[in-house]
Amino acid sequence: MKRSFVFAVPGDLDTPTGGYAYDRRMIAELENLGWDVDILDLGSEFPRPSPAARSVARARLETVPPGRRIVIDGLALGALPEAAAALSKSHKLIALVHHPLALETGLSPADADALRQSERAALAAVHHVVVTSAATARLLGTEYAVAAERISVALPGVDPVVQSQRSRDGPVALLSVGALVPRKGYDVLLAALATIVHLPWRLTIAGARDRSPATAAALDATITALNFAGRVNLAGAVAADRLAHLYEAADVFVLASRYEGYGMAVAEAIAYGLPIIATRAGAIPDTVPAGAGILVPPDDSIALAAALRRVIENGEERRCLAAGARAAAARLPTWSQSAQIVASVLEAVT
Repeated sequence: MKRSFVFAVPGDLDTPTGGYAYDRRMIAELENLGWDVDILDLGSEFPRPSPAARSVARARLETVPPGRRIVIDGLALGALPEAAAALSKSHKLIALVHHPLALETGLSPADADALRQSERAALAAVHHVVVTSAATARLLGTEYAVAAERISVALPGVDPVVQSQRSRDGPVALLSVGALVPRKGYDVLLAALATIVHLPWRLTIAGARDRSPATAAALDATITALNFAGRVNLAGAVAADRLAHLYEAADVFVLASRYEGYGMAVAEAIAYGLPIIATRAGAIPDTVPAGAGILVPPDDSIALAAALRRVIENGEERRCLAAGARAAAARLPTWSQSAQIVASVLEAVT
């Protein structure tokens, strides 16, 4: 069979989030490996589409000729269990799961349960599942009844970067990266910083504001209320070259997420040799070795403030953690290595 497949994605592939960035890069790497990739846009209303949007997505999937491989991003697949069950009889379906839909912060218990049941049914229909972390693989096995032999882990890759030795004077430059959505825990981060205003720090948050306008507005209001306008910069979504500059200019990377299916920004920060302050949420402990960072419970602003105080007050602590990050960076996979795992899955489903 020809080395080709259809990649079904929900909405605009250029959306500035980690999941879409993974999809874009994986497509590029698979094309480098000789695969032909046809992009199929399933619509932008996922993971909770209207009945009309669900019908449109299913109709678009049904245009794919029988027998072809289809990789479906989990953001859409989880809401399309009936379509997955029907397509699996005539196509080779592969799910790409970044993190389970039910674990998004802010869902009501009823909505979370509905998403969990829908995604579990959809995953039961596919031939194989690719996940972006071992933590997600374990979760799909224990809570979604996906057999281990049907799961492959393809971690996000990192590109080689020039690591700089950081010995700057002045405030400690904190960097956090991720869309302004409740799951990223920026409210917890600001609450932690509010308790250490006497220390020399400044924070840049790079992430799209339009994913959750209410969250962005709440952060703006908190920054004003705390008089942080001169110390906290909400940079919005930034281009790749600007993001690289932010990593290079930072002294510490901080991520207060309530859950991460992997945490691509954490891996990128490690690649730049940055000390990590993050939560023990989802896959983050699998990514950050003990010598490279300090991990605290999610939703615990007091513990987060204590960790930040340690690295802000103690330059030697930052240097030790940076050395641990540089050592860990050498063990991170490249994008090409991860793409080869996905390519093996594509070959196997035939």
